[in-house]
Amino acid sequence: MESLTALRQPFELGDAPTPEEDADARHKVGAGEAPRAAEPTGFARRLESIELPLVRAATRSAHPLALRALAILLSKLGNGWIYLILGALILANWGVAGVRIIVPAGVNAMVLHSVYPVMKRAFGRRRPFQADPRLPSLLKTLDAHSFPSGHTMTLAGVLTPIVMLWPGSTLPATVVGLGVAWSRIATAHHYPTDVIAGAVLGFGVGYPMTTLMVSVWG
Repeated sequence: MESLTALRQPFELGDAPTPEEDADARHKVGAGEAPRAAEPTGFARRLESIELPLVRAATRSAHPLALRALAILLSKLGNGWIYLILGALILANWGVAGVRIIVPAGVNAMVLHSVYPVMKRAFGRRRPFQADPRLPSLLKTLDAHSFPSGHTMTLAGVLTPIVMLWPGSTLPATVVGLGVAWSRIATAHHYPTDVIAGAVLGFGVGYPMTTLMVSVWG
């Protein structure tokens, strides 16, 4: 995780960036990543202009050091660690029977990840911090494009069978899902429609896939 010094660095949206800061903000996308998305046109540009103020508001919500650290932590957990934690919690509560929850969750994730890279390339939407150089990118991105949110999509697909087969987890699952969705916007990596689309895609694949597997198992 970033050092406390980095976390304390101020980022006022009203301050004009220097050329060096502008270049850093526009290209802070991780080593080896594909070139950033092209400038949007037409409807995509209008939608971007509507959503950027919402992203700015979300990044302002992460101004306090603790919330900034939380946004970074949730996003990094969404890279993969959160699924190990969820698996451990399921096994701790259900024992070997928890495999009946873990398997649908894993299948959902695999199906979703076979589809969403194609969607990302097809839409080619640039990320908020690329559209507005005043927005801080709080950590590296995993790929070049914004739509849909892979973090939100995968988490929704994994949490769907967990909630369906373990109803008692509904409240904490909702809190975790909303927290990760917020973190993706607060880190200036996604627009609200990115995370909404990701959640809809995750549930849209996760629910029927889980229902099918449960019906086969009996």
